[in-house]
Order: sequence, then structure tokens, then C-alpha cells
Amino acid sequence: MLQPGPQEAAGSPQGQWAAWPGKPQGGAELEVRQGKSQADLAVRGRNAPRICGGKTRAQQSAATPRAPRRLGGGTRSPRAAASHPARAARTVQRAARPAGPGTGAPCLHGGEAGRSSPTAARRGSRGRGRSGATTGSREPGRSRIQPHLLATATAAAGDGRRRRRKAVPSGVRPPDAARAGRLRVSATGAASGLHLGHAEPREGLRRQQELARPSCWRKWKQLSRLQRNVILFLLAFLVLCGLLSYISVADPWKAPNGRSVEEQTMRPANPPVLPAPQKADANPEHFPGVLPQKPQRHFRRGPPNLQIRAPGKDSKGMRQDDAQRREEAVGAARQEENTQRTIISWRGAVIEPEQGTELPSRKADAPTKPSSQAARIQNQPASPNERQQAVIEAFRHAWTGYRKFAWGHDELKPVSRSFSEWFGLGLTLIDALDTMWILGLKKEFKEAREWVSKKLVFQRDVDVNLFESTIRILGGLLGAYHLSGDDLFLKKAEDFGNRLMPAFQTPSKIPYSDVNIGTGVAHPPRWTSDSTVAEVTSIQLEFRELSRLTGVKKFQDAAEEVVRHIHSLSGKKDGLVPMFINTHSGLFTHMGVFTLGARADSYYEYLLKQWIQGGKKETQLREDYLEAVEGIKRHLLRKSEPGKLTFVGELAHGRFSPKMDHLVCFLPGTLALGAHHGLPADHMELARALMDTCYQMNRQMETGLSPEIVHFNLYPQKAQKDVQVKLADRHNLLRPETVESLFYLYRFTGDRKYQDWGWELLQSFNTYTRVPSGGYSSISNVQDPRSPQPRDKMESFFLGETLKYLYLLFSDDPDLLSLDAYVFNTEAHPLPIWAPA
Repeated sequence: MLQPGPQEAAGSPQGQWAAWPGKPQGGAELEVRQGKSQADLAVRGRNAPRICGGKTRAQQSAATPRAPRRLGGGTRSPRAAASHPARAARTVQRAARPAGPGTGAPCLHGGEAGRSSPTAARRGSRGRGRSGATTGSREPGRSRIQPHLLATATAAAGDGRRRRRKAVPSGVRPPDAARAGRLRVSATGAASGLHLGHAEPREGLRRQQELARPSCWRKWKQLSRLQRNVILFLLAFLVLCGLLSYISVADPWKAPNGRSVEEQTMRPANPPVLPAPQKADANPEHFPGVLPQKPQRHFRRGPPNLQIRAPGKDSKGMRQDDAQRREEAVGAARQEENTQRTIISWRGAVIEPEQGTELPSRKADAPTKPSSQAARIQNQPASPNERQQAVIEAFRHAWTGYRKFAWGHDELKPVSRSFSEWFGLGLTLIDALDTMWILGLKKEFKEAREWVSKKLVFQRDVDVNLFESTIRILGGLLGAYHLSGDDLFLKKAEDFGNRLMPAFQTPSKIPYSDVNIGTGVAHPPRWTSDSTVAEVTSIQLEFRELSRLTGVKKFQDAAEEVVRHIHSLSGKKDGLVPMFINTHSGLFTHMGVFTLGARADSYYEYLLKQWIQGGKKETQLREDYLEAVEGIKRHLLRKSEPGKLTFVGELAHGRFSPKMDHLVCFLPGTLALGAHHGLPADHMELARALMDTCYQMNRQMETGLSPEIVHFNLYPQKAQKDVQVKLADRHNLLRPETVESLFYLYRFTGDRKYQDWGWELLQSFNTYTRVPSGGYSSISNVQDPRSPQPRDKMESFFLGETLKYLYLLFSDDPDLLSLDAYVFNTEAHPLPIWAPA
């Protein structure tokens, strides 16, 4: 172990060094530490002085000429550096740096130059000195130093500081560089050794500047560019999601008429769909919103007189004109408020309509001679016959299952005794309202009416199909209103009609297929931007009638705009239209495919029925219908083998297919209806022939029920029937099309064979689709009478259409819902025919 030198003991009799005056500031640090019996000087870092042979490197440099050294960013000689005390101290610190890589740590104890310290060598070999830096061949470890040399350097530095301190005015701190360069010495007991720390003014200043920066910004700058981009993307995504969530949450709470939430909370919990009537002299306002409008005076009627002139056809009238006409109508009605008029429904119910709600202009246009329907409804209806009683019993059986297992839901699942939802709006119940009234089931009707009053709420976040909801819900409510005269159904109908209007907000005015009745957001199907031609052109009867009853023209204008647009399009083939139309461009798509089955059927039906509903004034509709019938005869009509059955096939890019949907069986009834209203007589002949074919589609099946799709034989083959069925098409959904056409044919011809054919169908339904616990189920195999395989679903149209048409078919009274007074929509809901001009 090395012994302390004599200078060391003489320079520190107390065993410690006194600290320099002034507050220590960064840089090199000298501290007197309590050591062992020998005084060791720890030289740390790259700024530690190296002293060999009692001389510092600066002194050696002065004695031995060598190249000038860069000090403080400039080129200065050691002599120039030593001329200033503080500069001399820094020179000592820089000169004490390690000699360089691979040179080892020379002895610094006042002996000969180049003599190695065994202690330093031992400590350097351990890998780490007291300074905490990794040691090795480049780490000096700890070595001895002559105390008087360091005392001289320290005193010089202190004198320099004192001189600078005098030059600085009172209260002004020295520059950062000066503060950072000061040496700090602390005495800690008896000094047996001296440790010289780091003296890096520039690094200390840089470290202080970094610490002064905001920590978040420093951390952000430490991230890579990819990490920063990912974080920014996630933040933008969260902001977008928040905006979308806000919109989706805020829209249902937004008042339909733009009122604030506070104003809405002042309304009753379940406000009426339409506002209470205002005074007649109030100025009604019309808002362009698609959801229920601001409370205003809507012109209303009691149950229709059935001989009412159609509204004006000008679909481009402004909303101000609508409001003015409505105000004039209310004012005129007010003048006759003392005139009371009693309406007798066709079922004999006496109804006192709202006072002052009949348009005088409409009343003046009514013919002086009452219609046959008006005379008919004044008489008490005859009691149902045996076959009608069977229909009533079938309806009650189905209604029992629905009431027990699916009350208030869309459809009954009779086998599993549960229910299924489509829109969650009680489709079966609404579809069956007018059927119950026609069948005389007043108790069931009253119960269903109470559910509509208390439970039917359209303010819900649910997507509905525009076509299906229009013909079933809107049509069902309008039909129930016309038969019962209950204003509740008209209020619900207008509320629902307003919620369907966003579907028409497209660039082409061709409506989207789906609309959310709670948020007012409409959209096409998920798989395409197209709408079905049959769907967008089979809502006109309902929307036109809603405008006529409420005086709000927007319903009629939107629906008729679609018909005019379709009329002007190219891409038809002799009146036949493709199945799809684009909602953005307004053009037909999937060109070259023509059918009267799914996706196109009711387009042709509504051409005729709109013409009849409007009083046979709209010649454009009549011309389109007649052209389409000629196109059917020319391109789609064929005869089968061997029975020579007349059927309607399909045409795909010029190639004929003998495929016929059961849906096409609406056509015989439609053709017969047109012939009855003055269209060519050969339409009735074609209707008869097609009716025979539809009957054979049922009769040639083992269960007596038609499959969903059939294929006809075009060439004679031995032991082959006219009708062939593929495995995927053998199901029956309790559809009404065959029964519907039987009803029309019997009404216009009086041929009782059509009643007999309908009776056979009812027996087949009771035999193969009836479920003992209640309800009727569609079946999967019409060719297997022993195992028809129930599908566990009763469609709403079984009560709304099939049983209704069967009851009317079996009626002995041809004036029951006369076809000269009513037109049925495609879901069998009766709407009145407007009187001709």
C-alpha cells in the first residue's frame, strides 16, 4: 500500500480541506473525504488530473514543447491559459484527463514519471472504480496526488472568482458559464484524501436547459416518427368515434320539429302523434323535416264518403300553397260546423265524425246518386255462411296462437310456441286489423285497437324496409281507419308516414330500400346501392291516400315522382322493366332480365290500381299498364306440355326460362280487375287461362298447396306432369296470390268453381299447416303429405291477406267491399276509389 507524501501531511494538519467561498455551482467537484490510514485521491471521469513525478501534465507540457491545445473552443498555449487563474484551474482539469485508450493509469504520487501505482492497477482490474464508471485498461482507478498542487490550483480559481464577483453589480448573478465552471469543495471530517469530480461547464449548461423543458414535450420528442403517427391516428379515430356517437345519441332526443329538449320535456310522456286541433283561423305552418312535424292544424275527415274527388296532380306545388289551401279548407269547414253528418260504416256502426272536417269542395263534387257501396253499407250484413264460418274459425285459431305466444310481436312461431321479430312493430296485429273488422270479430278488434293505442310507438331505433312497412303497417292502419272510422289509426298512419320520408332523400329521388324510423337515416341494402323496382313503385297507393286524408302533399309528391321517373327511363322491353334501379343515378341496372315474379310483380299491379284509385284520370298509368300487358303476351307467355297450361315465364338476355313464381298468380286477378274497369276484353280471357294454371300449380302437388317456384315442361314427355318442382323450391309460405285471383274471378264472372277451388285450398291449409296449439305454419315440402316439415313460422299476410280473401271469396253478397268503391293494396288493405272528375 502506498504511503502519504510529506507534502500531503504538511498541507493538511487537520486532515481536511477548507471549502472555497461561495455557493458551489456544477462543474468539477473537490471534496475531502474521510479515508483510511493512507490519503487516497480518487480521480474520476475523464476530467481527473493526471500527475506524475510531482508535475502536472500542464507543467510537463510547459517543460516539453508540444503542439498548442484547444481550450474553450480556441487555440491557446498553456502559458496563455495559465495567465488567468480560473483558466489555469481548467487547464489543470483538462490536463488531468486519461492519456487515451490502452495507455493504462500511471502513478500520480510524486515519484518518478511513468511509475505505475500498484493500488491503481489492482483497483482498475476489478472493472469498476468508486466513481461508478466502467474501468479496465482505460480507467485510471484511484491514485495518489500531491496536495499542494491541488491547493495551488484551488486557490487560483478562488482568486479568479473573487475578482469576477467584484466586477458584477450587486444583485446580479454571474453568467451560467461562470457558475457552471466553479469548483465545489466540501469538508467531511478529517481529510485523508481528496476526490476531484467532473468539471464540464457546457454539459452542465445543456443539462440545465433540458431540465427546463416541459417533460411531456421531451418524452414526445423521444418517440420515433412511427410511434407519433400511430398516436395521432388513434387520437383522430377516437375524436371521430366520439362525434359519431354524439350524433347517434343526440338524434333520437332531437325533437322532430326542431324544438329543444327542454321544450319536449314539457310535453306528456306519450304525446299524440298528431297535435290537438287548433282554431280554424290559426295560421298553420309547414316544416320541411321528415320526422313528425310541428303541431299544426291538419285538415281531417270522418270515414270517407267513397265518392271523393282526387287531390290536385300538381306535384310541384310549394309548401306555402299547401298551407294556404289547408287554411282555406279549414275556414270553409268552419262555416259549416253547425251542419252535422252521420256516417254509417259498411258493418253498420254509426260514427259521428269530427265537426267541420269535410271539405266543401269535395262534398260538392260528389254525385247526387249514391254509389252501390253507400247503399250497401246502410243494410245490416247477412250472417256468414258455412264456408265463411270455417274461415272465421281458422282465423280465431291462428289469432289464439298469436295472442298466447306472440302478442305484440311481428310473427308467430307456432311449433315452438314463440315469436320472431322483423321490425318489432306488431306486424301480424296491424296486418289483421281490417280482417277482424270484416269478419265481424269485434272483441278481438277492440283488444288489438287498445294495443295500438298504448303500445304502438314508432320512436325507436330500428331499420324498416320501405316497401314492406308501407304495405303492411301504413296500409293496415289506413285500411282500419276507412272501415272503422277510428281517428286513432289515421294519427298513427301519418306519424309513420312522416318517418318513412327520409328514404326519398336521394340524388335521383328513387327511394332507398331501408330507413331508420327513429333516427331518420335511410340507406340502401348492405350488399348493393340498388333498390328493387317493385318496391319503389308499390308504395304509391298508400302515400297518395295519406296525402288525401291529411292534406299534406309531400307524401303524394314523393311517391308520384318515382312513377314519373320510371316512366321516362330507357331500358324497357315493350313495357317490361328490369328488376333493379340505382338510387344514385336513377337508371335501371342488371339490364336484360325481365320477370313478373319477385322484385318486379307489384310494379304492374300498381300501374292499374293507381289509375283506378285516381278516378281513371291519369292516362299515363293506363298506357304504361297496357303496354306492359302486351309485352307479357309477346315475350313471356307460353303453353306447357302435355296439359297446354298457359303460364308466364322469364326472359334473361333474350333467353326464355319456363320458371314461374307463385307470386305471379296475382296476375289473373289484376287482369280481371282491369277488364272490369273497361280495359280490353281479351284481358279477361287471359285471366281465366292463367287462373287455371295457378289452380293446377296447387292441385298437382300431393298436399294440394303450391310450391314457391315451379318449372313447366315445354316439350311432351311420357309420364311427366306439366309442373315440375326443384328440391329448393318445394316450400309453401301460406301465400295469398292464388286465393286473391280466385276472389277477383268469382266477383267478375260469378263462376262458383272459383269458390270450390278456394274451399279446396282452405282444406289443405287446415290439413297440412294447422298447428294444434294455435296458429298455422309454413311447410318445407308440399310433395310429402305424410311429412310436410313445418317451418315454424306464420307470416303476417296469412291473416292480413289469405284468410281475408277467402272470406270475401265465399261471400254470397257481391257488394261486400265492392270493387267499384274500393281498391286493395298489394297487402289486401282496402282503400277508397276517388270519384272521377
